[in-house]
Amino acid sequence: MNISQITLLIKRLKQCGVSFAEGLSDDELVKIQREFQVTFPPDLKQLLQMALPVSDRFVNWRAGLHSPAEKQQVEQRINWPLEGMLFDVENNSYWEQSWGERPASAEERKVIVSQYFYTYPKLIPIYSHRYIPATPDETGNPVFSVYQMDIIYYGYDLASYFAHEFSFSLPEHFDAPEEPKYIEFWGDF
Repeated sequence: MNISQITLLIKRLKQCGVSFAEGLSDDELVKIQREFQVTFPPDLKQLLQMALPVSDRFVNWRAGLHSPAEKQQVEQRINWPLEGMLFDVENNSYWEQSWGERPASAEERKVIVSQYFYTYPKLIPIYSHRYIPATPDETGNPVFSVYQMDIIYYGYDLASYFAHEFSFSLPEHFDAPEEPKYIEFWGDF
């Protein structure tokens, strides 16, 4: 996305009632990425630096730097996909064939699942249980709805995601992808 597209996207989100604070500074961005061990893909990074969404259910990255309670909330949002995966492994018999034979012990299952989880592209929380993969580090990554192992594409890129989530149309010049970019593991659902 270019600056005019991001500006229009922010305008549409504001019309839908999304509140924004001043965008993140370069220094804040570096601190956030270091503190939370995340790397924002370029289009999300641009948006967050132009205007930071702070409405309920959005991740308030700035507040996470300044408040222990907010930091904990950001960390919980980052860890949500792993927690959901572990829940389904223990409560709904979920198990990937690629993980090998399912161990009898819950503790062993947790170790194996966690080890595999950290090899998959990291998911960055955006809003509610919607996530964008950090890799590849390029514009146009899809956005996933992640609720335990119920994982679906919720937008083929960041702009189409926001249009879908907040029920507005994008102008044709946004050139939304017709199919999502494949993301290892998360794109297999």
